[in-house]
Amino acid sequence: MLLKKVTRRLALGTLALAAGFMAAPSGPAFAQQPTIPIIVKDTTSFYWQIVLAGARQAGKDLGVQVPELGAQAETDINGQISILENAVAGSPAAVVIAPTERTALGPPITEAAQSVPVIGIDSSAESTAFTSFLTTDNVQGGRIAADGLAAAIKAKTGKEEGDVALITNSPNAGSLEERKKGFIEQLAKYPGLKLVADRYADGQAATGLNITTDLLTANPNLVGIFASNLIMAQGAGQAVAENGVKDKVALIGFDSDDRLVGFLRDGVISALVVQDPYRMGYDGIKTALAASKKETVEKNVDTGANLITTANMDEPRSQELLNPKVN
Repeated sequence: MLLKKVTRRLALGTLALAAGFMAAPSGPAFAQQPTIPIIVKDTTSFYWQIVLAGARQAGKDLGVQVPELGAQAETDINGQISILENAVAGSPAAVVIAPTERTALGPPITEAAQSVPVIGIDSSAESTAFTSFLTTDNVQGGRIAADGLAAAIKAKTGKEEGDVALITNSPNAGSLEERKKGFIEQLAKYPGLKLVADRYADGQAATGLNITTDLLTANPNLVGIFASNLIMAQGAGQAVAENGVKDKVALIGFDSDDRLVGFLRDGVISALVVQDPYRMGYDGIKTALAASKKETVEKNVDTGANLITTANMDEPRSQELLNPKVN
């Protein structure tokens, strides 16, 4: 048990440094500020950098210390558990967390909630202990992706017919499983479209590239792909570009960064389902602060999703979502 605790402390130290976590400033005024750590899935991803930017701004606006914590990969489940345990051990006012994996994070979140309010963002976990949960309606996000894919396929081929594929970043991530559910349910409303491949990856863009390349080779009638998160959309977009099939295969991604926006503008990606991660971070801290003061907060908050296409990507709201402030 002692070795396990030491190992977890070492893991936290490594992960906190990787996230760029620095010691908080000192001083009487700063010491009076409540501390609310935010724990994301992956500090290296642009998506999570936007979440952290929102949380950071909330900390400035509301007078809250916001340690920014997280692993360097969404697959580091044990690392996130260690970070959560150590964060709670520091007796913060509350904790904001985006669980990396639904099942494994359930018990640690339930245990943490016995000590502090826990606010969930982005992805669910098998726990009823969240004081509040702020997320995109990911089932609806999957439905939006299916409708967007059907429209893009019709635009390219003249009909809503053919084989389609689904690529998921990693298994048993709450938000991704919900997107998958919504996508498959909505796809059933298009009888001419057949789901011929439902593939899981390992959280690496290179794997998304390889999976997509294999799908294009093995399925000559493939007309559409849904890559259900940013990392898989990066890999799938690269495969579509390298294989020169953007005019015959529609690709829908989820989330955005500069690379995906470039793919969208070039027609490699037909559309992106874009969340509002900045709002998740900002409102996550805001909600956590209210909960720490015993104020009533909403149990579930839908932060919204939008389909951005080449046709509407230059509209003001689209630009606001595609080019969020991260400083």
